[in-house]
Amino acid sequence: MLTPQMVWAFLLCLLFAFVMQIDANFVNDYFDFKKGTDRADRLGPERACAQGWIRPEAMRRGIVVTTLAGCAVGLPLVWYGGWWMLAVGALCVAGCILYTTHLSYRGWGDILVVVFFGFVPVFFTWWVVTAPTDGEWVEVLLLGLAMGLATDCLLMVNNYRDVEQDRLSGKRTLVVRFGERSGRHAYLWLGIVAAAIVVSLHPKGVFVVLPYLLFHFQTYRLLCRLTGRELNHVLGLTARNIFLFGLLTALIVLFF
Repeated sequence: MLTPQMVWAFLLCLLFAFVMQIDANFVNDYFDFKKGTDRADRLGPERACAQGWIRPEAMRRGIVVTTLAGCAVGLPLVWYGGWWMLAVGALCVAGCILYTTHLSYRGWGDILVVVFFGFVPVFFTWWVVTAPTDGEWVEVLLLGLAMGLATDCLLMVNNYRDVEQDRLSGKRTLVVRFGERSGRHAYLWLGIVAAAIVVSLHPKGVFVVLPYLLFHFQTYRLLCRLTGRELNHVLGLTARNIFLFGLLTALIVLFF
């Protein structure tokens, strides 16, 4: 039964994720500019510091404000999940900063996506919203893995589009390390494995997940045909697919 306490816990998790995503975007904008990664040949959406829309000093202040705002929003979750939620929040802040400053340049970006867009939001939202029972945590972790893999498709498109620029910048993404063909294959199989995990947990939901796979295959075919800035269209379609995957997964968990 849904209670007001569960609703508030869910809304706090949602707001925390929202603020930390803004924080991560600010961090990416600032540090990629400082590292010189956002050059004139950038193919992705324009960045504020690189375009001169905002001074680096102002962006730095924005990072401080959004980080503190995220901590303020997340602090009440201690009431629902215990004091160790402080460690989870600190890990989220550290991951937000280390992703752009160090880890994404060493090929660890995909792992961070699976952790912070899969395991962390799925598992800890479940932890603070529900009353966890023995045995459930395994399924929740697997669902977190599925969500993380599906979300990593977005990073894979981004790195596939920027492979030449990343090589010049010394950014050793998986696509840079293993090549464009491997990037295309990884994109395809990330979505397939994500769907397979959900179906393995809820076999009766196999037909529910099919629309996601259909859109995923269509987007993959576009990925194989387009180049350069045209791949920004694939980026948008992939975001749509991820949203659909999350929605369909929720329906399957609730009703199958």
